[in-house]
Amino acid sequence: MMIDISISELVNNARLAQKEIENFTQEQIDAVVKVVAKTIFDNAEALAKMAVEETGMGVYEHKVAKNTGKARIIWNSLKSKKSVGVIEEDLESGIIKVAKPMGVIGALTPCTNPIVTPMCNIMFALKGRNAIIIAPHPRAKKCASYTLELINENLKKFNLPKNLIQTISEPSVELTNELMKSVDVIVATGGMGMVKAAYSSGKPSYGVGAGNVQCIIDRDVNFAEAAPKIITGRAFDNGIICSGEQMVIVHNDDYDNVVNELVKNKAYFVNNEDDKNRLKKVLFDKDGVMNREAVGKSAAAIGKLAGIGVPDDVSVILVPVDARGKEDVLCKEKMCPVIGIVKYKSFEEALDIAEANLEYEGKGHSVAIHSNNKDNLIKAGERLPVSRLLVNQICATMNGGSFVNGLAATTTLGCGSWGNNSISENLDYKHFINITRIASVIDGATQPPDDVIWG
Repeated sequence: MMIDISISELVNNARLAQKEIENFTQEQIDAVVKVVAKTIFDNAEALAKMAVEETGMGVYEHKVAKNTGKARIIWNSLKSKKSVGVIEEDLESGIIKVAKPMGVIGALTPCTNPIVTPMCNIMFALKGRNAIIIAPHPRAKKCASYTLELINENLKKFNLPKNLIQTISEPSVELTNELMKSVDVIVATGGMGMVKAAYSSGKPSYGVGAGNVQCIIDRDVNFAEAAPKIITGRAFDNGIICSGEQMVIVHNDDYDNVVNELVKNKAYFVNNEDDKNRLKKVLFDKDGVMNREAVGKSAAAIGKLAGIGVPDDVSVILVPVDARGKEDVLCKEKMCPVIGIVKYKSFEEALDIAEANLEYEGKGHSVAIHSNNKDNLIKAGERLPVSRLLVNQICATMNGGSFVNGLAATTTLGCGSWGNNSISENLDYKHFINITRIASVIDGATQPPDDVIWG
């Protein structure tokens, strides 16, 4: 609920609410979590419209798809999972696991994803019988608050404790910092400054790293199948998704064919240096910081800013890059529908390019690869410093879990120590529960003799 009170009052109220929900059964909890997802699903269009209007970024139709898609997949993932009482009994190890709440969750949510990120965090928190306080980005406070109002209204039938789900109605850096020092656990989804503040709060925290997804195209793939996936991923929500493809890395001999396929799928190819340099100046300032006026804008709008005649029906601007890593600012994350393309001579060089670009920005996040060569997939997995390697899929829409892959359904993607994060996997409900392990003596277990231990 949206209330104009102090952080200490928000947290104290949340603690009282959490103590009440701690006694809920698994069936009661799952019924509540389902309603959270169904609320977003049923109001997808209105919430998408509100998000685009308030933040000024993204694509309405894509946000509708995101609202419905994430609601579906996250609920489908959670509905069969145990999170109350005994959740696992391992007879072999003699361990019985009992789930316990963590308490009050503080969730910092971004303006790039102002609807489904709060939804996801609320679902995970409630699944673990926690209370939650949302700290929305100031540029998305209205749609975030309205989202919580809808959810709380639909949850009234369950006679839940008051103040189980709350938000900071007028968010600010000061209030968010105070919240982080007061809650039990923090999940921070947004800019690296926010994530660093969360980790500096003295409280257990889950954060995300910067994205800069490198997209490698191997020799053994059908380019006509790969190209539409790449364009769809880069264009999705006007490129503000951290899992969106950022750089196409293609073999020298396949370069022209791949460019042609990308152009067929509504890419505009920047084929002269003057346009390329104008594009750079529009996207980044002299210090390599992304221009806020370009974030989440369409390809045509980016072209207009740069003085390049990009047609209105173009989905993505495709720009050739002849360098790697810090040699070219276009090797960084571009939070708009602009994608680079670079040539390689061997698969090992493709990995070199991807790694150099990730070292520049995006280390720990993800790489997309289009390949049917298992040996090369293993090579990439062993070599590249990322938490996810997505194979033959649309990275932007499937990296946070999909009905056709095994990644946990989420809106928050951990980047491991590479990205200064505490987890190198997709955030899930399990990160919002404590576990008591009941350890019994294993039947028949004995200490082996030293010659077996050291042999």
